[in-house]
Amino acid sequence: MDVNLAGKVAVVTGAGKGIGLAVTRTLADEGALVVAGSRTTENLHGLKGVSPMAIDLSAADGPARLVRHAMGEHGRLDVLVNNVGAVRMRTGGFFGTSEDDFAWAMELNFFIALRASRAALTEMVTQGSGAIVNVASVNAFFQPDAATIDYGAAKAALVNLTKTLSQEFGPRGIRVNAVSPGPVATDLWLGEHGVAETVANATGVDAETARQTIIAGIGGFATGRFTTPEEVAALIAFLASDRAGNITGVNYLIDGGLIKTT
Repeated sequence: MDVNLAGKVAVVTGAGKGIGLAVTRTLADEGALVVAGSRTTENLHGLKGVSPMAIDLSAADGPARLVRHAMGEHGRLDVLVNNVGAVRMRTGGFFGTSEDDFAWAMELNFFIALRASRAALTEMVTQGSGAIVNVASVNAFFQPDAATIDYGAAKAALVNLTKTLSQEFGPRGIRVNAVSPGPVATDLWLGEHGVAETVANATGVDAETARQTIIAGIGGFATGRFTTPEEVAALIAFLASDRAGNITGVNYLIDGGLIKTT
């Protein structure tokens, strides 16, 4: 299916690896012109249709500078993908999670998206069109636990923001949706200092045992495997496209059947 993204201008945050890199590649493969913001850009150079920008998006003016760069380069903005996010496993539970820990999680998982959305919406309102896709998480609502208490709260705030913005800006031709992946085969889960390794170190087992224990503890996957970054990217590309022209205010799950309820 042609998702009609050819010639569209897209900004992707956290584009240097994982889901962000997959989204950048997918949008570019569909013909979009992608301005890809990331602290590190070595994985982005040489990709056709991609303009990398090395930027610290946690700086208060970082998201707005990324949007201004896209506007300066292309003169318009059609798509924003708020992908930046991070999680630190809080093995000490609630009492071991400080207010500074919560502030860190909110900054990385909510405030960057908030600032980027504000900057992008300013341009999209002028155009009378646009699409924003926020990368949330099943941790926003599914079986929350102390190990991700700050991350889940921040992602829940992002889902709430998605719903609110969709209502306010829908009449102005702008759609706002979210995707909530379950565990994805990225460094966040499987890499060095990722979820599996952190839990393994805390419990005295190897990373693979920790991974299996975590997945079993939250109910397992119907598909029997992690979601791939490319699968998440394909869903995001569809939601960003005109093919999803009357879809807004929705939070889509992509979790391999992890969540069993409706």
